[in-house]
Amino acid sequence: MGIDKIGERVVRVHATGGPEVLRIDHIPAAPPGPGEIGIRVAAIGLNRADVMFRRNTYIEKPVLPSRLGFEAAGRVSAIGAGVEGFHIGQRVSVVPGAPLGAHGTCADWVNVPASRILPCPDDFSDVQAAALWMSYGTPYGALIEVCRIRAGQRVLITAANSTVGLAAIQICRAAGASPIGTVLDENLRLPMLEAGAEAVIVTKREGLAQGMARAAPDGIDAAFDAVGGPQVAEIAEATRPRGTIVIHGSLSNEPTPFPLKIALRRNLSLRGYYYTEVTDDPEALSRAQSFLTTGIASGLIAPRIDRCFSLDQIAQAHSYLESSQQFGKVVVLTQPKS
Repeated sequence: MGIDKIGERVVRVHATGGPEVLRIDHIPAAPPGPGEIGIRVAAIGLNRADVMFRRNTYIEKPVLPSRLGFEAAGRVSAIGAGVEGFHIGQRVSVVPGAPLGAHGTCADWVNVPASRILPCPDDFSDVQAAALWMSYGTPYGALIEVCRIRAGQRVLITAANSTVGLAAIQICRAAGASPIGTVLDENLRLPMLEAGAEAVIVTKREGLAQGMARAAPDGIDAAFDAVGGPQVAEIAEATRPRGTIVIHGSLSNEPTPFPLKIALRRNLSLRGYYYTEVTDDPEALSRAQSFLTTGIASGLIAPRIDRCFSLDQIAQAHSYLESSQQFGKVVVLTQPKS
């Protein structure tokens, strides 16, 4: 089917490095290939992974010049051969996981495999929809699919003030579990409690082990760890028998030990997690969609938006993201807010 006349701005990197390497190239919208859907992009959710990709420190490496951007919301502008179940003008979300070089979402337009497209939640704005899948897909997979958390359990969430951490708190609440969050600074305690954490550990003030002993004297049932490094042993010490520790990030620059003796004594499970475990599995993705849809309807799942930038401000948006000033999602808009 035909392509709407849409903007031609595509953000690409022609070299790796800081925000200054981001360039807005003008590339006419190409027709989607077989199995693809063309999207007129309205809003793009920024993630730490965007920064890492730009700096060439991410799992996926850029082949220059490369598009970038993991997720977005917009409307269907064209439909490739063999695609069914979508229509022109339909509001949709881009689920992360397609190769960024060809399908990066930071642009006025993008062609994406139909398997990476889902309808936007009915009551969500474009900004909210663009902030959903990267932030919530990771903790959903780790906490619901892997840890299988349930009502009454206590869950430790490290770096809980990140967008993924804030989403993890909401997912715990939606499952009936009690989230315990860690942050570095005291000024984040109250915002974290207001965001739904049952307890907050300020690691600069009391240390992780001491904080867990205070917040969860009987231990935790699961941990969702963004840090790794030596603190994994402390987390294991606080984990109840048959508990699960999922490490989804590596903020620590130090090696991550495997706490073998504790794991043996308590039958603990410790594993890494990458979001594509859900997004590459159609059945798991469908379960995630159902869980989030239910949470959205109940009001328990609601992305927190910190700040919006225009597409022409993409370098400023990346600089702001790297500054770690935000408390919530940074979103880029292709059109000015009305």
